[in-house]
Amino acid sequence: QVQLVESGGGLVQAGGSLRLSCAASGSIFSINAMGWYRQAPGKQRELVAVITSGGSTNYADSAKGRFTILRDNAKKTVYLQMNSLKPEDTAVYYCNADVRSYSFSLYQNYWGQGTQVTVSS
Repeated sequence: QVQLVESGGGLVQAGGSLRLSCAASGSIFSINAMGWYRQAPGKQRELVAVITSGGSTNYADSAKGRFTILRDNAKKTVYLQMNSLKPEDTAVYYCNADVRSYSFSLYQNYWGQGTQVTVSS
């Protein structure tokens, strides 16, 4: 089984920073894209940022210039560095990854359990 475990959420004042981490574990052969999504109360889940195994990145317009996605392939971990946080960034942040396990030859999509980020004004 494959698991994604997030950490690093919390409460921060507007203008502050947080760093989220997501570690993949289990019987993993390889990981393709890894990303972060978020869901605010009453809203749909939306993409924040994604990074490929080769390091190519894509950001939501709301994240450009403030957030940075990084990954450590050796540690099977993806990070989201969030700076200049705004109250509208308040949401549950979910890690997502396309993972090929040793027991299945195709890539499957996995989600973490989510971590709460709250930005106070």
